Amino acid sequence: MKYYIIAGEASGDLHGSNLMKGLLKADPEAQFRFWGGDRMAEVGGADNLVKHYKKTSFFGVTEVLRNLRTIFSQLDECKKDLVAYGPDVLICVDYPGFNFKVAKFAHSKGIRTFYYISPKVWAWKERRVERIRKYVDRLFIIFPFEVDYFRQKGIETIYEGNPIMDSIAQTLAVVPPREEFCRLNGLSDKPIVALLAGSRTNEVKRNLAFMTALAAEFPDHQFVVAGVSWLDRGLYDKFLAGSTVKCVTDQTYGLLRYAEGAVVCSGTATLETALIGTPEVVCYRMDEFSYRVARAFVKIGFISLVNIIMKREVVRELIQHDMTVANAATELRSIMEGGHKHAQMMGDYAELQAVVGGEGASDRFAARMVEILKSEQQN
Repeated sequence: MKYYIIAGEASGDLHGSNLMKGLLKADPEAQFRFWGGDRMAEVGGADNLVKHYKKTSFFGVTEVLRNLRTIFSQLDECKKDLVAYGPDVLICVDYPGFNFKVAKFAHSKGIRTFYYISPKVWAWKERRVERIRKYVDRLFIIFPFEVDYFRQKGIETIYEGNPIMDSIAQTLAVVPPREEFCRLNGLSDKPIVALLAGSRTNEVKRNLAFMTALAAEFPDHQFVVAGVSWLDRGLYDKFLAGSTVKCVTDQTYGLLRYAEGAVVCSGTATLETALIGTPEVVCYRMDEFSYRVARAFVKIGFISLVNIIMKREVVRELIQHDMTVANAATELRSIMEGGHKHAQMMGDYAELQAVVGGEGASDRFAARMVEILKSEQQN
C-alpha cells in the first residue's frame, strides 16, 4: 500500500520513522511519500522526502504571522503532491496547524485519513475536536487519559502505548559508556547538568541566556547544552561565549542518561527526560504577546507532559516571570542526588513509567493501521 505521511518537527520525524519501520514489518510492500526529516528519509528514502521540517516548523503566534505566505505556499504544494501521489491513506503526525488543513482537503478528495499522535486539544483549542470528528477517519493516541477524554466527545480512539519508549530504548542501547561519552564530547569528569533549550531558534533565543547564567551558580558541575544539528551552531555560541557551558549536538538522550539534573524547555523533552530518569526543572519563556494569548486559551493547570499525565506536580514548572536564576537554582539543588526532593521525584518517575508503558508501541500502532486498511479493502 501507499502511505503519505506528514510530520512537521523533530519529534514527529522520530516517531514517524519508527512508525514507518513498523509499517514495513506489517506491510513489506509499503511505499512512502512524506514530509519530515532525516530519520524518516533513512527509512523511506531521501527521494521520497517532499519537504524537510527545518523549512516548515514555525512556533508561536508572532512567528506564524511573520511566515503566513510561506505556510500557505507549502499547504498548496502539499495538497497538489498528495493528489498526484494518490495514497491509500494519509497519516498526519501531530503538527495540527498544518495537518488539520491537509486532513480537511484529503477528506474532500475521498482520501482515507489517520491521525497519529493526537493534537493536545485537551489543553487548548478544544474546537479542534470537531475537526477530528469531521475529517479524521481513525485517531491514534499516545496517552492513556486521552481514551476517556475523546470518548466523552463521541470519538473512539486506538491506544497502543507511547512510542517515546521505543525511541528512548533504541537510542540508549547504542550510547557509549560515560567515560567514553565524555571523552568523545570534550567533557570533564564533573557531574553533568543537561540544558534542553528547545529545538527552534526562538526557543533557544528565549531560554539559553537564562540557562547559561544558571550555570554560574554551580561551579562544581559542568552544564552542557543538548544542541540540534538543524540549528546554526553560531546560535548556541552567541549565548555560550564567555561561559563554561559546553554544547553537544544530536546526543540528547545520551546526555540525559549521564546527567545528574536537567533544565528543560517545555515540550516532549520534559517527558523524555523523566522517562530516562533524570531529575528535571521545567522552564519556559515566550514573547509576552504569545504568553498572554496562551494564558487566555490554555485549559489545564500544567505545561509539562509529566505533570499532565500524572495529574499533579511531579516536576517544578518555572514559566515566564517565575523563570529566574534564583528559583531554578533552588529547585535544581533540591532534586539532584542529596537534595530533599530527589527520592520523591524518583518514586514519581517510577509511577510515570508504569503509566506510560513499555516498548513496542510503534509496531503495534503500525500493525493496527495495516489491519484496518486491509480489512476495509476486503469489504
